[in-house]
Amino acid sequence: MKQLYKHNDKWYVIYRDIPISLFANKDGIINLEGVKEWRDYLPNVDHVLRTESHFLFAETIQDAEIIEEDE
Repeated sequence: MKQLYKHNDKWYVIYRDIPISLFANKDGIINLEGVKEWRDYLPNVDHVLRTESHFLFAETIQDAEIIEEDE
């Protein structure tokens, strides 16, 4: 089951969550290039969100548009 996440009035499908600590060096500096590489590696992922403890690798849900069909 896919996890949905809302942030700033936008919805995302979360494909992977990875602890921030896995991207930090011994000085605590985050390797943002590593985060970008994961984003680009994972299929469908176009956005990364950050919580206090994890990076969330997500796909942005585009606004839905209702299309009415002629009968």
